[in-house]
Amino acid sequence: MSESVIKNQEEQQMFGHPKGLFYLFFAELWERFSFYGMRALLTLYMVNEIFKAIAERDAATAVVYASYGSLVYASTVIGGQISDKILGMRSSIFLGGILMAVGHFVLAVESDLAFFLALALIVVGNGFFKPNISTFVGALYKEGDVRKDSGFTIFYMGINIGGFVAPLLCGWLAAEYGWHYGFGLAGIGMMAGLIFFWSGIKKNVFGDKGLPPSKEVYEKKVIGIPQKTLIPIIAVLFVPVIAYLLSSWQANYISGIFKFIGFAVLAYLVYIMYNLDVVARKKLIVAVLITFFMTLFWGFHELSGSVITLFASRNVALEGIMTASQTNALNSMFIILLAIPISLLWGYLSKNKLNPRTPYKFGLGLLLAGASFYILSISGASADENGMVPFAYLLVMYFIISIGELFMSPVGLSKITDLSPKNIVAFMMGVWFLSSAFAFQIVGFISTQLAVESTDTNVGGLETLSIYTDGFHLISLYSISAGAIVLLLSPLMKKLMGNVH
Repeated sequence: MSESVIKNQEEQQMFGHPKGLFYLFFAELWERFSFYGMRALLTLYMVNEIFKAIAERDAATAVVYASYGSLVYASTVIGGQISDKILGMRSSIFLGGILMAVGHFVLAVESDLAFFLALALIVVGNGFFKPNISTFVGALYKEGDVRKDSGFTIFYMGINIGGFVAPLLCGWLAAEYGWHYGFGLAGIGMMAGLIFFWSGIKKNVFGDKGLPPSKEVYEKKVIGIPQKTLIPIIAVLFVPVIAYLLSSWQANYISGIFKFIGFAVLAYLVYIMYNLDVVARKKLIVAVLITFFMTLFWGFHELSGSVITLFASRNVALEGIMTASQTNALNSMFIILLAIPISLLWGYLSKNKLNPRTPYKFGLGLLLAGASFYILSISGASADENGMVPFAYLLVMYFIISIGELFMSPVGLSKITDLSPKNIVAFMMGVWFLSSAFAFQIVGFISTQLAVESTDTNVGGLETLSIYTDGFHLISLYSISAGAIVLLLSPLMKKLMGNVH
């Protein structure tokens, strides 16, 4: 690297961090704005528009929502690999961002065909965008840089700001002017994120970071087409395939695909464990267990975009407070408010040598998830004559589950890298990301069980109250039982972890 480039990089600082961090912060903030803004509307839009003519509209919505969520997270594993080997982070982020922006704008078109094509565009685009922008943040810091953790804290704050503001604005637009205005605003948010990223490149705030790993590989021709051009072409060709899979909700092909993937991953992990020494095998067992428990937690947590949104729409007294889609902002609001206090709590407990090991935090996180659903399950006792429950129950539920999220999510990822053998860390990171994809299969199963059969767009009140509260009671029991099992297993898991905290 030339002296002028090094000097330029050294000068590109802001608030003690690489200036590029703040461009990535705003790019991710707007990308999350688009993602969560769209997600806040998605279930309600499918129930009230796409499937409004069929009695099984809740079940159809549950299958499509779960399939979409699974594919969104699974695509990151493929997109990350392509970026690492061929495109580099910059090209991947641009490709993904453009596909996602187009997807959000296509959602603004009133057509069933356009709807499924839009979801497919977002799935493919997210695969290229999401894993690379997070990795890009890490690439801005040299190995051992003590500022890296605080840099990620700033970056993740952007994620939650986007997740908080988007449902409020997109939900308001959808309620006041129509669904497609809300989806259109999500598309504008994605474009804003890309513009921020582009301006950072033009100002050279990223230095030489994020370029293709090998220009030779990047330019290499396959079937006469350079790979830098071929990959976007293949990505676009996959869009109608994914759209078809999503639209075939009655066959539910995607659920079958994920069952096969799950079996294959487990079989490969058993094979790996068989060939490891005893110490490495013990640590990998814990890595697999915490990935499984995280999958369970996300499976309950991600109901916020489906069943809980429908419950808010049909059975929560929201008049004068917010719309059902806007309730999706509550989780991010509490994450923003609680992240620093809980971080300080872990610091205080560490100083006093009382900071619980990872398995205990996971057990407590699942117990808190169970407690949050228990709050919703008892809300029926306070329902009015129309079957509407006070908003306070929903508020308390999100407060509790957000604490559970902060107990589990921030520590899980780092523990995967610590517990996995060095030669399969990348594979285990892929498995960790896939856990969110499998969590949406849990969402689909639960949402289908709690589906209301009706073609009445105004269904709700006393007709639906017991369906939801009884379901929330069962979820609470499952989550609390899982948390109790994790706490009982924690001493053994702690032993298996060895020197990993």
